[in-house]
Amino acid sequence: MTSSWVNQAIEKIDADFQRSADTHLIKLDTPGLSGIDIYLKDESTHPTGSLKHRLARSLFLYALCNGWIKENTTVIESSSGSTAVSEAYFARLLGLPFIAVMPSSTAKKKIQQIEFYGGQCHFVDHSSKIYAESERLAKELDGHYMDQFTYAERATDWRGNNNIANSIFNQMEREQHAIPSWIVMSPGTGGTSATIGRYIRYQRLATKLCVVDPENSVFFDYFNTGNTDITCTNGSKIEGIGRPRVEPSFIPGVVDEMRKIPDPASVATINWLENIIGRKTGASTGTNLYGALQLASEMAERGETGSIVTLICDSGERYLDTYYDAQWVKDNIGDLTPYNNALAHFSETSVLNCPAAK
Repeated sequence: MTSSWVNQAIEKIDADFQRSADTHLIKLDTPGLSGIDIYLKDESTHPTGSLKHRLARSLFLYALCNGWIKENTTVIESSSGSTAVSEAYFARLLGLPFIAVMPSSTAKKKIQQIEFYGGQCHFVDHSSKIYAESERLAKELDGHYMDQFTYAERATDWRGNNNIANSIFNQMEREQHAIPSWIVMSPGTGGTSATIGRYIRYQRLATKLCVVDPENSVFFDYFNTGNTDITCTNGSKIEGIGRPRVEPSFIPGVVDEMRKIPDPASVATINWLENIIGRKTGASTGTNLYGALQLASEMAERGETGSIVTLICDSGERYLDTYYDAQWVKDNIGDLTPYNNALAHFSETSVLNCPAAK
């Protein structure tokens, strides 16, 4: 029988959900494009500031209903930051101890937010070590390892129930091109792309899903080769997306196309976007949007019309000491000039010409 504590925990999470409005869908002002509309689903407006708020809520409900989390259970998660911030929020809501296992290079602002919600941060020196260390801590503390990389694709109800795909298509209903030609998403766990891709197929929609991968990530190569043993020595420099191994939650069969986006293109694109919407966003948003702009440019060249939807994953305020610091970008990302020039040219002509991905 379900315990009264678990009942109360689920009620608290549901009540928190009812207090939250849906996130906005922003139409991008792109005068150079004719007949092609680009939209950004702004996930940075969640209570914990990122797309991962949806995932954390689903993971907690999944674990509670499976009997994995009980009163006083210590929750452990492996994360590059944003999921841990959101899980720390829900752990505090339920009065549970929370430990985030993350690379030591994680943005300071994310660390501060995890600690603000009462979580602890446990650091490793490389992103590939977060899995084993999380498992070790869970065993040592008799806690629960949430394991977003395994359970992200199964914890969310992809058929509907106000998931992110359901929300996007509902918000697009009154737009000129109501059924998007493309939805563009970058993979961290792969859970969001799985949800969107499955929903598109379940609803029998003509929309295609393009997944964009940063440098130092295996998803693109896995999609093209089917080799699940591929690994990457270097960790992704685009926080929140890209993985050094193939994650169980990444489902290639729901993806229509994948692209590799150079890291300088991702960072240049968030600067370009700030000039349009007046707000800073994280670099994963740049990865998403750059892929969307590539598709828009190709559609324009073929004389096609339609719409493209992608995501603002989180706010750029978390990255003032990295992606918005010129010296850090120079040392860690490289020269943005070719991509700055390409984006300026796109604004005027709808043509995006730039160096090929590595």
